[in-house]
Amino acid sequence: MRLMYLSFSKKGEALAVRLSAVLGGKAARCGRPLSLDEWTCAAFRQADGLVFVGAAGIAVRAIAPYVRSKTSDPAVVVVDECSHFAVPILSGHLGGANDLARRIARACGAIPVLTTATDANGVFAVDEWAKRQNCQVIHPEKIKDVSSSLLAGRTVQVYSPWPVAGDCPENVALTRDETGCMVRLDIRTREENCLCLAPKILVLGVGCRKGTSQETLEETFQTLLEKSGVFAGAVYMAASINLKQEEAGLLAFCKAHGWPCRFYSAGELEAVPGDFTASSFVRDVTGVDNVCERSAVLASGGRLSWKKSVGNGVTMALAQSPYAPTWRWLEDDE
Repeated sequence: MRLMYLSFSKKGEALAVRLSAVLGGKAARCGRPLSLDEWTCAAFRQADGLVFVGAAGIAVRAIAPYVRSKTSDPAVVVVDECSHFAVPILSGHLGGANDLARRIARACGAIPVLTTATDANGVFAVDEWAKRQNCQVIHPEKIKDVSSSLLAGRTVQVYSPWPVAGDCPENVALTRDETGCMVRLDIRTREENCLCLAPKILVLGVGCRKGTSQETLEETFQTLLEKSGVFAGAVYMAASINLKQEEAGLLAFCKAHGWPCRFYSAGELEAVPGDFTASSFVRDVTGVDNVCERSAVLASGGRLSWKKSVGNGVTMALAQSPYAPTWRWLEDDE
């Protein structure tokens, strides 16, 4: 978690430096050289977590122009310069502000002040669970419906095609019936009125002609999603042959989605075991009979889940990394 700290006094600066030494990140003093607004603007772009060492009112006014969405905003925590309290004020669950407040509290002896209803009542937080299980929240507006049901003491049915290790939290039940669930843990798209959590476990293997544009790759990817019926949010990485590691269109495509892209030699791809869609033309050009399927499987460490799809001079395939969800939803859970 990339952290940035801002203080407003000599005492606050000492605490910010102390916290950065323990938790990592970069500490700064307001006005030296950046103003409050300049620092906040930069931190919202660059950091996963912002820590204001000072008054909560200052932090609230500073971040107000930059707050956009609970799915994308960074965590924001305020800690007073005497290290009495650590207060998350933005992105408590999905952004990790509640966890960050707990970590700050342990580092400096403060009390974490958690005001989210589920935390205050000791109730299962489905959005924090989603973060812990490395999931993309597809319908974040439905989080409140799940939390409201749990706070009211009603049982929430959770569907998962994977076994979930551990004991279900109170008022949460695991089901194999997709039709009546309120939460669905799955990479597949469905027309269901429930909260969908997509594990980030898919690797996109890519083969393309030299000079293929970002737009062409994006068009082919969207077609693949429609055919395969998986959430785009389930893809977390791309892979290809090292002949493509300087392809501007491919690099821009991956950057736009926030994916790292791994590149492998023909020999590494040839050594991948499995049944792949072979092409003599691809072998003549690259030295291996298949790029997209082999690279996806190699990068994922798992199995091929969608075989080669061809279009616009581009080949794409999907492979699924191993996934073993648990009921862990708090940092302190074993």
